[in-house]
Amino acid sequence: MTAERVLTPAPTAYRWRWPALVALLLGEAMNLLDATIVQVAAPAIHADLGGSVSAVQWFTTAYTLPFAVLLITGGRLGDIAGRKRLFVLGVTGFMLASAACAAAPSVGALIAFRVVQGAAAAVIIPQTIGLIKAMFAGPEMSRALGGIGPVMGLAAVCGPVLGGVLTHADLFGSSWRAAFLVNVPVSLAVLVISPRLLENRAPRRPALDVTGTLLAMTGVGLVVYPLIGADLSALPGRSWGLVAAGLCLMSLFTVHQRREAAAGRSPLVEPSLFAHRGFPAALVTSTSFFAVTNGLMTVIVLQLQLGLGADVLTAGLTLAPWSVGLAVGSWTAGAYLVGRYGARLMSVGLALLLLGALSAIAVYGTADAASYPTLLLPALAVVGLGVGLFTPAFFTLALKPLQPQEIGSAAGLLNAVQQVGATLGVAVLGSVYLSNARPDDASSALHAVRAAIWVAVALVAVSYAASRAMGGRRRG
Repeated sequence: MTAERVLTPAPTAYRWRWPALVALLLGEAMNLLDATIVQVAAPAIHADLGGSVSAVQWFTTAYTLPFAVLLITGGRLGDIAGRKRLFVLGVTGFMLASAACAAAPSVGALIAFRVVQGAAAAVIIPQTIGLIKAMFAGPEMSRALGGIGPVMGLAAVCGPVLGGVLTHADLFGSSWRAAFLVNVPVSLAVLVISPRLLENRAPRRPALDVTGTLLAMTGVGLVVYPLIGADLSALPGRSWGLVAAGLCLMSLFTVHQRREAAAGRSPLVEPSLFAHRGFPAALVTSTSFFAVTNGLMTVIVLQLQLGLGADVLTAGLTLAPWSVGLAVGSWTAGAYLVGRYGARLMSVGLALLLLGALSAIAVYGTADAASYPTLLLPALAVVGLGVGLFTPAFFTLALKPLQPQEIGSAAGLLNAVQQVGATLGVAVLGSVYLSNARPDDASSALHAVRAAIWVAVALVAVSYAASRAMGGRRRG
């Protein structure tokens, strides 16, 4: 049963499906943790290795940028070479890059190894959904996909906390290097389990669309790069020009994909995806939803740190109810609710997310500075519960009508727009907060965080409208 096989959707009787799922989710967690774990360790890295102040931002950007840029290509490579093979290759590369980061002798070397980490993550993440669909079917697939939500949420919340704990613990004098070394044993555990994965690729092995790959990578890179950590209210004209150029390249990419399909060649993105009425709506839903979740988390942490003066560890722990609610919601949805309620569960999740956001606005509007972090905890638990209910229902409905040859493209696209949405959410909500908050005025910070959350509320409405269009039948 451990030999490689090329499968279309898999038998539920495969005996190693649950251990294999553990490997997939550990791979997801490890990569998503690393996107945020360096945020807390960055000052210690800068103090140890030196370098310019701008280099500190590159500790994160060097990972995030190749991760976002290569996701679509990573999904297509899974169709071509096999998703299990790409997953194992990505985990191996990520482990070696993590060890290299821990041993980095200079800022330049660390940034270079972070680029390799981000590229490896872009190979790993798109394979997860396809491999889950290969090993699970029916209600069990909903439960397996339901595991993605809590892993994403816990990784986002725990990254800064874990980075702070490991750096301050200074185990064996490792300081910030422990934040990278922790990936090595986790990667080894994933590689030990990975032989239990079932090989899975598209029934017809497509050729790699090199022109489409270059257009997609450059276009996404030009859109995402200027927005990473940006304050949109102070974004220079040159940065807006890069965003506009990126959007133009993405338009050219769309035209190129249509021409490749019309000529009978293999485009980077399967055009048949857009014959499913609900898939474009799923892309919009994913973009706006992850803009809400990442942007909301960012402004809450900013308010705790800048508005209240809390340390990073305290700010991270304040988000614990969010992660608990998310874990409970995802497990409950995947195990019991998705199969029964389907799209209605997405609406319930978004309603709870909206309720939690409005509750947070009320807390910031009525509570004094000393008590609002405590009063915020129930609101964050409701937000997490809503996110947890929404996520497995969303992925199940977005992927359910797709054919095996479409999975790689779909996974790459969904993950790419998720990263773009997350970057936009952080940039937009962060800009609203930073442009309204003044360091010498505590009341302005409270006004700023409420204004930012109102933007999140508007994005929840966009997510709801787009999600209502999901699940449509295939055109033609």
